[in-house]
Amino acid sequence: MEVTAPDFSQGPAQVATSGGSAIPPEELARLTQDIVAALKTVYDPEIPADIYELGLIYRVDIDDDRNVSVDMTLTAPGCPVAGEMPDWVQNAIRAVVGINEVTVNMVFDPPWTQERMSDEARIALDMY
Repeated sequence: MEVTAPDFSQGPAQVATSGGSAIPPEELARLTQDIVAALKTVYDPEIPADIYELGLIYRVDIDDDRNVSVDMTLTAPGCPVAGEMPDWVQNAIRAVVGINEVTVNMVFDPPWTQERMSDEARIALDMY
C-alpha cells in the first residue's frame, strides 16, 4: 500500500492512500495517522517547526507487511544534522504500533523551498 504525499508546493504532505492493500482500511487509517503524528515529533534542532509541517517529507509507502519507506529531504543539503535526521525519522516511525521495518531515503529532487511549509510552520517561524 502506498501512502503518498501529493504536490508539496502548497505546504506539507496531506497523506493520501491508493487502493489494493491487504491491510484493513481501519488499520491503514490508524497507521497513517500514527505515522504522521510520529513525523511531527521530529524537529530540526535549528528550526522550531517539525519536519512534517516544514514539508520535508516527500513520500511515505506502507507495504502489505507493514514495512514503511520514507522519502525526505532537508532544508539545505549541507544541513549539520543530515547524517542524524534519517535515524530520528526511522526511530520515530518504528515506535508506531504495528510497523515492522522502516527505511528512510534522503532525496534532494525536487529541492526544498519555503513554499512547502504549512501555515502552522510559517506561524512558528514568524514568516506569515
